[in-house]
Amino acid sequence: MKTKKIIPICILIILLFTSVYFFQNKTTMQSKTYYYLGTVNEITIFDKNKSASKKLLNNCDSILKDIDNKMSTHIPGSDVFNINKNAGSKFIKVSNDTFSVIKTAIKYSKISKNNFDITIGPLVNLWSIGTDNAKVPSKFEIEDKLNLVDFNKITLDDKNSSVKLNLSNMKIDLGGIAKGYAADKICSYLLKNDVHSALINLGGNVYALGNKLDNTDFTVGIQNPTIPNGNSIGNIKVSNKSVVTSGIYERYIEKDGHIYHHMLSPFTGYPFKNELSSVTIISNKSMICDALSTSVFGLGLKEGSKLIESLNNVEAIFITKDKNVHVTSGLKNKFNLTNNNFNLIN
Repeated sequence: MKTKKIIPICILIILLFTSVYFFQNKTTMQSKTYYYLGTVNEITIFDKNKSASKKLLNNCDSILKDIDNKMSTHIPGSDVFNINKNAGSKFIKVSNDTFSVIKTAIKYSKISKNNFDITIGPLVNLWSIGTDNAKVPSKFEIEDKLNLVDFNKITLDDKNSSVKLNLSNMKIDLGGIAKGYAADKICSYLLKNDVHSALINLGGNVYALGNKLDNTDFTVGIQNPTIPNGNSIGNIKVSNKSVVTSGIYERYIEKDGHIYHHMLSPFTGYPFKNELSSVTIISNKSMICDALSTSVFGLGLKEGSKLIESLNNVEAIFITKDKNVHVTSGLKNKFNLTNNNFNLIN
């Protein structure tokens, strides 16, 4: 059995040119790399004040670390760790950050017809895709864990910001939404500190803040889902938008010639199986993109497109296994296809 783990930072390719880095008035580019939320993160600030940018980037480290310490499933004492440890037992008071993310996750579970479910934790641990312990579980093991997956069995106490899992051995996993929340929080922090041009890349969850220094939009490349090494099939131009992709090439294991990717269905316990190879969500909120990228993938092309079209300020790019590219109505004539092996369907 082969295990494949791709650092998600390669999901989206930021297409920047030298003119972006140094434009006028000695504007500088300051960048810092971090490792939180289980992935590599990079934040780049384009600003005239080099020392101020360095300070802001150091403070971003503290913000990311704080969110990781609250929402990690593995850090003892984190909000999520404590919730899971006390599943079936009692309410756990959590931070406002964690409570807000859990409430938002439940909202998107409902609008996605249960295809997004943060109680997927027992199945995530069982498969362990992306780790050295990855395996293809038995049918019996999967069915046993499926009984613990149901976001409706999360009880929230709004007054006390407390959370309880109603069944013993239930586990929540915020891996499908926490990076988006962190990107939004970093964006808000930078804006409050008068930064108006930056790129936030949290393991492939990209937020393009403002414009490039020549006042044009940033260009974001969309990963070729058949080649998991940073090749794009096309690009879009964005400003003050987040771009998040979920694809079958990100993390997977291979056994007996069959590929098992990391996006698990709350209904079957197996990876989602449909015509899609990737889904990219574009919105002004990265947390929305994060939650929708997985759930829309689970819904498939037809139902996923229908959901996105029903939402305000959200667009999507769907790439199918037969190399067709479908975009939602707001992206018509805005997606630039650059790979002739793919077909743009209008």
